[in-house]
Amino acid sequence: MTDKTLSPRSIMIQGATSDAGKSVLCAGLCRALTRRGFKIAPFKPQNMALNSAVTVDGGEIGRAQAVQAQACGLEPHSDMNPVLLKPNTDIGAQVIVNGKVVKDMDARSYHDYKPKVMQAILSSFERLKSFSDAVVVEGAGSPAEINLREGDVANMGFAEEADVPVVIVADIDRGGVFAHLYGTLALLSESEQARVKGFIINRFRGDVTLLQPGLDWLEEKTGKKVLGVLPYLHGLHLEAEDAVADQQFTGEEANVLKVVVPVVSRISNHTDFDPLRLHPNVDIRFVRKGEEFPACDLIILPGSKNTRSDLDFVRANGWDRAVYRHLRFGGKVMGICGGYQMLGEMLHDPLGLESAAGSSKGLGLLDIETTMEPDKQLHRVSGVLRLPGQGSATVTGYEIHAGITTGKALEHPLITLEGDRPDGVISDDGLVFGTYLHGVFEHPEACRAILEWASLKDVEIPDYNETREDGINRIANAMDEHLDMDYIMQVIGLKQA
Repeated sequence: MTDKTLSPRSIMIQGATSDAGKSVLCAGLCRALTRRGFKIAPFKPQNMALNSAVTVDGGEIGRAQAVQAQACGLEPHSDMNPVLLKPNTDIGAQVIVNGKVVKDMDARSYHDYKPKVMQAILSSFERLKSFSDAVVVEGAGSPAEINLREGDVANMGFAEEADVPVVIVADIDRGGVFAHLYGTLALLSESEQARVKGFIINRFRGDVTLLQPGLDWLEEKTGKKVLGVLPYLHGLHLEAEDAVADQQFTGEEANVLKVVVPVVSRISNHTDFDPLRLHPNVDIRFVRKGEEFPACDLIILPGSKNTRSDLDFVRANGWDRAVYRHLRFGGKVMGICGGYQMLGEMLHDPLGLESAAGSSKGLGLLDIETTMEPDKQLHRVSGVLRLPGQGSATVTGYEIHAGITTGKALEHPLITLEGDRPDGVISDDGLVFGTYLHGVFEHPEACRAILEWASLKDVEIPDYNETREDGINRIANAMDEHLDMDYIMQVIGLKQA
């Protein structure tokens, strides 16, 4: 047990279910408290996600914590998410501790490794609280998953060890909200139940007065305060932690770019496409296993946690043939990170870092080849993008990859990064290009250049960072209006000056 005299002013948001809104509520709470003049830091002990971000100290954390850092006015740091699990098979994951890869583990091996993980988690937590007025902590999944209780580091196991008060949130839009909250509390131990300071009901549509009898019942039966009911915020956008959000083609409007993204089995950083999903002149469709590509203007091959296996997945679905057919009709193709690697001549993994050791033939659309190496490349970057006919455009993003790419095409790179470092290439016919940069659509100049290259002309490019800021402020405003923030601050131990 940590020294209770060092226990921080903190609060932990846990969910009655997955996707109850923990990440969004933590971001909103970070912003609401920061606006009150407090120095707040976000924290998630353990995250399992393939959407990640590069930190200011050169590490890798979940994207949700990077957004929460933005809500606090901070640069993301590896201490904000000390353990990140990136699934690479159905039973195994790459284990990242303090921003750096430890090794791949199956579920049982990781369970045995958890005592070491807990020490790393507590050390990161101590460092965050040393410079913060308070720490806002996000749980993972649900604390009532009984099969995961032993050795838990993500929910109540951490809360008990670090002596952190807990609020449980449930999504009423899913249905069964009172059963979720009552049942979650009932499945906790006595000490864990005592740690729960209240409930939040999320995503409510309608007249909240009609919900009051249920709220009264819940408080009477549990002895826990309902801290408030948050409304369903239509059009709210903050990056998803892992689930791919669908958006279908909406019609044949003029000046609309149709984009297809195949959802490979280990798709990573699909948040790359959020600026396109939100663009009023872009219709994007995520095509899944067994589905065919509809007619479109641009195909984008996404990042992958297991590139060679996902290249096999592409071929098994016939998507390689769809790409070749698309190009014959003059369409454009783009690859990001793992998708970029797939576009080359060969993929080599001599050490078996992602799957069985060996080599795979790529799609042969770019004159490059890639070799997987043990050291992961983690860089936050900016530079200049030069697409044919588009002039120069500022580009920003981040690299998260284990492959080193070489080839004749790199003699004429698509992007020149700071330090005169090259990235990305384009085919001789100008129809195919690839880059390692995640977040490549987030800077308005780069987004405009890419969309114009893909045939979308004369449109305004929204500032994606402003869209994200708007989402953070909307949830913070809703929390200020609909939650008992005075009580929440009392639970945390904060006093308004």
